[in-house]
Amino acid sequence: MLEIPAIMGPVRERTTPAWVIRRADGREIDAYCVLRRDVFVAEQGVFGEHDRDDVDDDPRTIVLVAKDAEGDVLGGVRLAPATAGRDIGWWTGSRLVVRADARHAGGIGPALVREACATALRHGVLRFEATVQHRNEVLFRRLGWTTWGAVEIGGMRHARMRWPITRIRDLVESTKTGLGPLLGDLRHDAPFSLGGAGFVGDDGAPVPGTDVVAACDAILPALIEHDPEWAGWCAVLVNLNDLAAMGATPVGMLDAIGAPSAEVARRVVGGLRSAAHAWSVPLLGGHTQLGVPAALAVTALGRTARPVPGGGARRGDDLSLTIDLHGRWRRGFEGRQWDSTSARTGDDLRALGALVRDARPAAAKDVSMAGIVGTTAMLAEASSVGAVLEPAAIPAPDAVSFGDWLTCFPGFGMVTADRPGRSRMSSPIAQTARIGTATAARGVRLLWPDGIETDAVGPTATGLLPD
Repeated sequence: MLEIPAIMGPVRERTTPAWVIRRADGREIDAYCVLRRDVFVAEQGVFGEHDRDDVDDDPRTIVLVAKDAEGDVLGGVRLAPATAGRDIGWWTGSRLVVRADARHAGGIGPALVREACATALRHGVLRFEATVQHRNEVLFRRLGWTTWGAVEIGGMRHARMRWPITRIRDLVESTKTGLGPLLGDLRHDAPFSLGGAGFVGDDGAPVPGTDVVAACDAILPALIEHDPEWAGWCAVLVNLNDLAAMGATPVGMLDAIGAPSAEVARRVVGGLRSAAHAWSVPLLGGHTQLGVPAALAVTALGRTARPVPGGGARRGDDLSLTIDLHGRWRRGFEGRQWDSTSARTGDDLRALGALVRDARPAAAKDVSMAGIVGTTAMLAEASSVGAVLEPAAIPAPDAVSFGDWLTCFPGFGMVTADRPGRSRMSSPIAQTARIGTATAARGVRLLWPDGIETDAVGPTATGLLPD
């Protein structure tokens, strides 16, 4: 093809990258191990005859390598879960190595570290650490890592370093933290505004002078547009979960539907009806508007003489999670919405909805879009306490990314608080586990199996309650 610079612009030389980073296959892993031995054993003397360990034999270990155009391995790094058995989102990176003659080939080491961090995020990692030779500590700091300890290996000083992962905090800030500045002043409008004393920021609101509890939730327009039937189902699900968290028995619902066409509205109504039949809760009425952008909100009404508050936890209380692990990711919403309900029988759904009512814990909140940890943060904030959660104790489905699980909407999940051993909910179709403790220090921290605590959520979850 004839290239004319005056028309097409200057001719740019097409170059092949000097090296690329990729996940290693069998031969590349072998070459990486040889390179490790050359550097850590022969060159640096950190290890004796070899540097192999149990991480090399763990089938979950991921090896990343930098390869040149000829296919030679110039460097590599590995990352793997830090605990045997179930992956709880704690991983370590190790054995970062670059061939001696490639250490000035355009930043192979930093690129490997960056790709390891990105790989960890893709695998749902919530705590990612490395033990780094002292001479490389500055490099890791420049890449955003922080130092939290020191250790000596093979006579050489090493720094314990952590790459900050703020996935849980970011989720809470994006979904909940803006509520206080937006709605907080409503507290001053009437004695029962925002739920009234003891129920501010709760899942539902007691109606003054009655035994009625009202809950209202809206569905994201993107969900309606992608899957109208599922949107209708979820509109019922989230509202009945709100009533269940307060120990209320549902008696009816009202809906408000906006749809661009009658067909979309019909599909939304189909989802609403299916869910109403499954839970045996009637749709009492509502409003429908056609020819408008997609919108859906449902108000659910329930009854209880003694609502269970979301803010009833006290320091020293056990924090428990009751959750239905049955199901799968909803197609199109993988990693964000777990469908544990659509294949359950009506009897199962109603039994789950009665758990809080029958157990009457001191506090309860259903797991919302803020995820398990974010929901715990809201319960703790409403109770004027903090929380320490133990990731190893949190029930999760098999083969599901732990980071996804802690930050998804799980279908049915309840975080509860009570004196140790009291009001622990029990169901043959859901798992209940003590997952942590209510503390004096505000915010939520994660307590890992090695005894280290890491920050998950700051002291402000919604900002709805005054300091």
